[in-house]
Amino acid sequence: QVQLVESGGGLVQAGGSLRLSCEASGRAFSSYHMGWFRQRPGKEREFIASIRWSGGATNYTDSVKGRFTISRDIRKNTVYLQMNSLKPEDTAVYYCETDGGPWGPTVRYWGQGIQVTVSS
Repeated sequence: QVQLVESGGGLVQAGGSLRLSCEASGRAFSSYHMGWFRQRPGKEREFIASIRWSGGATNYTDSVKGRFTISRDIRKNTVYLQMNSLKPEDTAVYYCETDGGPWGPTVRYWGQGIQVTVSS
């Protein structure tokens, strides 16, 4: 029903930057918020950042504050994650997520995930 496609991952050296994109598609797509999670090797999936679709209010986990920036393009149904000052501990599979908007505010849709690898 809702498809989320991530792009922009890859390999980068510590201190470098990457920009992830997540494009949402589907019939009558709507959302209250979109966000990013990640799953590091041997760890559970964790929340990274989210953005309110209307108004653009953002929320970040403490470990990425000041380094990562989430934004969205409403016309493109796309959310971005600008990642600066990357650290090896940021290595993970990053997942985009969204809720179902007015018709499914408690449901969550997930992207397939995209690999980000930060070398030391």
